[in-house]
Amino acid sequence: MINGFIVVDKPAGITSHDVVSRVRRILGTRKVGHTGTLDPFATGVLPVAVNDGTKAIPFLDEGVKCYEALMQLGVATDTLDMTGAVLRERDHSSITEQQLLDLFIRFTGPILQIPPMYSAIKQGGQPLYKLARLGQEVERAARPVEIHSIELLSCTLPFVAIRVTCSRGTYVRTLADDIGAALGCGAALKELRRTASGLFEIGAAITLEALAHAAEEGNSKSFCISPFDALAHLQDIPLTDAGLIKVSFGRSPLWTETDGQIEPLSDEPVLVRLSYGGDLSAVASVSKSADALPVIILKRVFVS
Repeated sequence: MINGFIVVDKPAGITSHDVVSRVRRILGTRKVGHTGTLDPFATGVLPVAVNDGTKAIPFLDEGVKCYEALMQLGVATDTLDMTGAVLRERDHSSITEQQLLDLFIRFTGPILQIPPMYSAIKQGGQPLYKLARLGQEVERAARPVEIHSIELLSCTLPFVAIRVTCSRGTYVRTLADDIGAALGCGAALKELRRTASGLFEIGAAITLEALAHAAEEGNSKSFCISPFDALAHLQDIPLTDAGLIKVSFGRSPLWTETDGQIEPLSDEPVLVRLSYGGDLSAVASVSKSADALPVIILKRVFVS
């Protein structure tokens, strides 16, 4: 049975939920979920958790994401991309590369973004996109995000290709719209491709068609990232035989039932991986105690 994450190269024109449904059918399992929703028109990295991989989702480090986007200058739409209705068009012919580079600096770093109406964010229990489809627009609070870098890839007006590295929760559609507003001509996304989400990168991605073929050949496991590897940002604490038995019964092991090395601990508990034989046994928190040995508290068990 497959347990872990498959990095799907999502095609344009389908939702992230559609991808999950396809993976369920391909692998013949119900326990499937995704992280980091992509818009229907967007492509690229969509991490899909399978079976025990779903347990690891809350502990993933997907704080940094990377996108390649194609902006179309001179136009503004209601969805902030070219799938929406055009609201206005303005002359863009005087825009220079230097203007773009100067603006990219201005939008780099911690900024505030107002989420687009066409988004899955809920307000009053209702997704914003459902309200938008009814012709309603509601006030949205600006949210802090961080743009780590914006790189100009090409500029052939009206099209501007950029590479954006940003924090989780950033809307590249909103970034393009804000850049267009600052230029005075408007801008909307024509294409958006996610190339990385945390450790999940496009180089490890597989298309749905290729995954279906691999499943038919019986080697779909070769495209699966194990829960242990998916949580590589967490320190690994190997368990002894006695520690594994305790964890398998849902009991927190003593530090003496691990082969972990005592490292200086902060005042706050830290998350770690508990493993046995290179496989993830549990995610746990480790904290200081009154005596010399750290205290381990289980957060999620992966063995039984």
